[in-house]
This record gives sequence, C-alpha cells and structure tokens, in this order.
Amino acid sequence: MHAPRNTEAMDEFTARVEARTLTIAVVGLGYAGLPLAVSFAEAGFATVGVDVDLERCAALNHGFSHVPDVPSERVAAVVVANRFEAVAGIDDYPVADVVFVCVPTPFTGAPDLSYVQAAARTVAENLQPGMLVVLQSTSYPGTTTEVVQPLLEQNGLIAGVDFWLAFSPERVDPGNRTWDLHNTPKVVGGLTHGCTRRACAILGAGLGAPGLVYPVSSPAIAEMTKLLENTYRMVNIALVNELAMLAHEMDIDFEQVIAAAATKPFGFASFRPGVGPGGECIAVDPRILAWKAREGDLDVRLIDVADEVNRGMARHVVERIIEMLSRHGWGLADRRVLCLGVSYKAGVPDTRNSRALRVIELLEQTGAIVEYADPLVSTVEVRGQERKAVNVAIDADLERFDVVVILVRGTWRLEKFLARGVPIFDAAGTLVGVSAGSVDHL
Repeated sequence: MHAPRNTEAMDEFTARVEARTLTIAVVGLGYAGLPLAVSFAEAGFATVGVDVDLERCAALNHGFSHVPDVPSERVAAVVVANRFEAVAGIDDYPVADVVFVCVPTPFTGAPDLSYVQAAARTVAENLQPGMLVVLQSTSYPGTTTEVVQPLLEQNGLIAGVDFWLAFSPERVDPGNRTWDLHNTPKVVGGLTHGCTRRACAILGAGLGAPGLVYPVSSPAIAEMTKLLENTYRMVNIALVNELAMLAHEMDIDFEQVIAAAATKPFGFASFRPGVGPGGECIAVDPRILAWKAREGDLDVRLIDVADEVNRGMARHVVERIIEMLSRHGWGLADRRVLCLGVSYKAGVPDTRNSRALRVIELLEQTGAIVEYADPLVSTVEVRGQERKAVNVAIDADLERFDVVVILVRGTWRLEKFLARGVPIFDAAGTLVGVSAGSVDHL
C-alpha cells in the first residue's frame, strides 16, 4: 500500500472547485471535447482545449466553432473573457489541474487506441501530483486501468495515490435540441473513492448540475455503461428493421404498427426502421464490445446478428426501390436519382459511417445516375469521387430527376415532385401519413 504523496485533500479540492481556481485541459476538441471545454469556460474555469489540428485551434481562438451544437457566439464569448484558449499540444499549457481526454477511438476490426495512448503519454509528461485525469473516449471495459493507467504511471506517480484517475463516458447526441451536456446525467467511475469524488465534483460544477452526476464504483462499470446504451439502441434498430422487412412481405403498414405499439405506456420504447445506424457511436460501440468478448472466448451472437441486419438495410432499400420502379415498367439503369440526405443522422453535417452513402454506392452500381441534396453537407466523397450537393430550393432543373429517395429525415420540399407524380421512396419516415400513389415507405 502506497502512502499518499503530496496529494490534495478532498476538502481543499472542493474549495478550489467552488472558487473556480482549478485550470481545466480538454484533449480533443471534436463533438464531445469542444462542448465540454466551452461549458467549463462558461462556468468560470480557466480552460485550455488541446487539438492536433492547427487550423481548428486557430479558428477557435478567433471565436469560430466547427461543431454545430456549439454556436460560434459561445466560443467567442469565452475567448474574449480570456477563459478559453485552443493549443496544439498540452506542452503549451502544462499547469492544468484537471485533464479530460476526449480523443477518437476508431474501430477497424479492432479498437484503435492509438489516439488514447498518444494523449495519455502526453499527459504523463506533464503529470503533476494532485492532478485529476478523466478519460471520456469510448472504449472497452478495462481501457482506463489496463491502457491509460500504466502510461500515466510510467514516470513514477501512482494513480489513486499521487494523482486521480476516472472514466466518464460522453453522452453527446449531435443535433439533439432537447438533451445536451447540461441536462443529461453524467456517469463517473473512479479508480478509487477519492478519484470518483473529485471527478464528480468538477463535472458537477462544470456542467452546472451537480445532482445529475451519477457515480459508479469503478471505471469498468462506467465504460460498460456507455457500451450498453449504444448496444441497446443498435439491437432495437435492427429489430424494427427486420420487422419492417417482414411487414412489407405481409403487406402490413409498419408505421401504423409502430404508432400503435407506442401507445403502450410501459415496456415499449419506440424505434423506427431506416438505412441503418452510422456515426461513431451506435455503429461502432457494440462492435467494440463484441471484439472484447471474443478476446475472452465469449459469444455475443445478438450483437453480431443485429449488426448484420443493420448493414443489410442499404441493399434492402435498393431492392425496394427497384421493386417500386418495376410497377412503372422501369429499371434503375440510366435513371436520374435524387437522394435526400447523406449524413449519418438528421441535423448534423457528419458523414462518418453513413449508411446513406452506402445506398448511393449501391444505386450507382446498378447503373443509376445519382445526385444528392443535403443542406449541411456541401461536398462528399462517393466511390472515390467528390460530389457536390444539389440545392433543391434554387435548382431550376428538378425535372431531370426520375426518382427521389429520402435517406435522412428532414424538412424536404417535395411539392414539385409530388405534383409531377415522381416516384419517391421514403427510407427515413419523413412522409409518414402521406399516402400518395407515387410514395413508397420502408
């Protein structure tokens, strides 16, 4: 058992939290890191954001945000108040008292922890006795203690004795206008009780909602919590996708089924079918959990089957479009198709792991001539080529399109297409309740 060495007592830490004399560093300024950094700065803490993207740092220091959920006005306000600065390396700001690590954890058949490891090594070089380090990057249970802790301890300081270590999963839902960083409960699991208490104290102050911080007894529990949340969503999306395909074969209106089931006030959570989940959470996190299970020779068949169902939806959508056009005596070859939406979900400009892009690829493989519209995505790469978005509002030649495919839910202006009887396939539930003969629903 190590005796405490130059660590800060909890009452002193709490006093510094209340006095806003702690300096916060947030490593990684993406969808999770930037909202966190700005929130701490708004709460009165001196905050530094660390990101390897020099252009991103320069823009932030001039008050320009790259994250839609964080308006530039918020960034500019904390920059002008001298409470926020973006830097390219934590070496430029070595006096942080609390460090949050919010870097990506890509999955390419196995979790890529290179960003987490690089961040941990950099933090280790600047680690001070009494510092609190909180990992937020999503990964498998054990990452905090098996990967991050040894890297932080490489220079002799001991976690839970000389410095404090915890995991707190990010719960950011980009584009969500109801639930954000300030009203979504924050799960925290520390290496020791002292680690957990400090992480809870600083997060409660930074988010302005101490009562929303939910402590658990270990980092692994907090890590598993995030994976459970997104696996739950992925499996239920797969369920409704599979039942939607079954309902189509049985000639049952599945949208009415969902609406009817949703009237039950208990035991049912409403999900709806679509092209399949994308992004870096629902499409990735369950696969991280499945990978970890296989590392221990454990079987997680439900996750694998759900992933297979969701990945198959892009091909199913194309098959349904072909079926729709066959009623007109058409094939897809040489047909001009307008696809509405290419991001992985509505309301965001993020196309990472977007299944809408997979639908476009498959449509082009059938010989269709595809263009897309998305007000948030001006250009996108499809099959190795950059494509520019169509502006439906001002395009004077919309009559060139033979087919419209809605891939992402939105407020699309479809009056001209409906008036002309253009075949429309709605894979996103945008036209629920519209029974025009030219519209097919997933």
